[in-house]
Amino acid sequence: MPTITPNLWFDTQGEQAAEFYVSVFPNSEIKDVSYYGEGAPRPAGTVLTVDFVLDGAHFTAINGGPDFTFDEAVSFSVDCADQEEVDYYWAKLSEGGEEGPCGWLKDRYGLSWQVVPSALPELLSDPDPERARRAMQAMLGMKKLDVAALHAAADGTE
Repeated sequence: MPTITPNLWFDTQGEQAAEFYVSVFPNSEIKDVSYYGEGAPRPAGTVLTVDFVLDGAHFTAINGGPDFTFDEAVSFSVDCADQEEVDYYWAKLSEGGEEGPCGWLKDRYGLSWQVVPSALPELLSDPDPERARRAMQAMLGMKKLDVAALHAAADGTE
């Protein structure tokens, strides 16, 4: 079976971004760094690619130049067990970045992330459509997701 590896296009910050991401996620490491050689579109010795692993998922960062930038059409979802994990990943990933609505943020490199507690999909798919609607309405008013507030909204006790 083929391996699918997300490639993240950076101008020149691929190595710094990879170092940042491996510092945030457990069981992560930089596996390899390659460099532009003579006659390449960037100066010889400049970082070309960085292969790294985030908690078992393989990624490549490429320093391809300023031609392409990230937008919200692609994001990475961080599935969190509880509020403590939501708080940790939200704080780390949004530092120097930009908070967005409904658990979305952009990190300091412009990459979009969704920081999602496991309670959210459970509440949004609740068999009681009113509970699910109330949870959805609460989520739509949040930036960082608040598990207790989502439950309170679903229960109608907010």
